[in-house]
Amino acid sequence: MKVRALAVRILKQLKNDKRALALICFAPILLLSLLYLILSSSNSDIRIGVVNAPERFMENLYDNNADASRMSEGEAFSALEKGEIIAVVTIESGKAYVWIDGSNASKASAALKVIESSKAPFMPPRPDLVTETVYKYGSGDLTLFDTFSATLIGFLTFFFVFLLSGIFFLKERTQGTLEKLLSTPIKRWEIVMGYVLGFGAVTLVQSVIIAAYVVYVLNVMLAGSLWLVFLVTLLTAFNALSLGFLLSTLAASEFQMMQFIPIVAVPQVFFTGMFDLSPIWKIVGYIIPMRYTADALNHVMMKGHGFFYILPDVSVLFFGSVMFMLINTRMLKKYRNI
Repeated sequence: MKVRALAVRILKQLKNDKRALALICFAPILLLSLLYLILSSSNSDIRIGVVNAPERFMENLYDNNADASRMSEGEAFSALEKGEIIAVVTIESGKAYVWIDGSNASKASAALKVIESSKAPFMPPRPDLVTETVYKYGSGDLTLFDTFSATLIGFLTFFFVFLLSGIFFLKERTQGTLEKLLSTPIKRWEIVMGYVLGFGAVTLVQSVIIAAYVVYVLNVMLAGSLWLVFLVTLLTAFNALSLGFLLSTLAASEFQMMQFIPIVAVPQVFFTGMFDLSPIWKIVGYIIPMRYTADALNHVMMKGHGFFYILPDVSVLFFGSVMFMLINTRMLKKYRNI
C-alpha cells in the first residue's frame, strides 16, 4: 500500500506539471522529426571543380555521381578555400593534377577514388602519368577523429556549460537566493553579469583544458593558432552560459531543464558540418550558435586561417551571448516583487 500511495503521489505531481508532460511527450517527437527531415534531405554529392579537362572526363565524373563544375583557376581555389568543393582538378598533357581539401578524411578519400576511376578509361596507366595530389588543407593520414575534432571541442564545451549553468541558475531560483538578491537595490543586469562572470572564470579554465587536451594529448591536427582555438572555445562557453541562464528562467524544475537538452542542445550538432545539409536546412543553420563555432574552429585547426578570417563567426558568438543576457535581464523582472 505504501508503494502504491507513493506511485499515485508521483503521478499526481506529474499530472499537475503540464510543462513537464508536454516535454516528455513532444521532445522525442521533435527530435525524431528533425532527424528524419535533415537526414532524408541531406546531400552527399562529391563536389569537384574542374579547371582544365576533356569533356569525356567530365562525363565520367557525372557517371560516378560527382557534382563537377568547370571553373577558372581563381574560382576553383576560392571555392576550395570556402569549402564549397572538395577538390580542384586539371589535366595537362595527359596527367591529372589534384588539389584537395583533406580536412574531411572520408570525403577526400571518396573524391580521389572518383577522380581516379573517371580518368582511367581514357588515360593509360603509365608511371609518368600518375595523378599528382596536393593536400591544400589537412593531410592524407588524418583519422576520422581528426576530421571531427574541431566540432567535438565546440559541442562538448557548449553541452556541459549549457547544462550546468542552467541547473545552477535554476537552483538559485528554487532555493530563494535569486528572490533575496532581487529584493536588494542590485540591478537586474548586475545580477546577470555577476553570474556570467562568476561562471565565466570556470568556463575559461574548462575551455583551456578541453582545447589543450585535444591538441597536445590526443595530438590532433592544428594548422592555425592555439590561442584562436582558446578564443572560439571560450566564446562558445559564454554563449552556452548565457543561453543556459535564459532557458532556466523558463523551467520550473531541474527535470524540465533537463528536457531542454534534446530540444536545444542536441539538435545543434546537425548544423556543425558533420552532415551534408540541403540548402533549406543550411539557411536554418544560420540561427544555430554551434554552426559558427564549428565553422571557426575548422578554419583555424584544419585550414590555418587567422583571426580576421573567422571574425564573422566570432562576432556572431559574441553578440549572441550579449543578446541572450539582455533577454534574461528583462525576463528577471517577473521575479522581482518589489
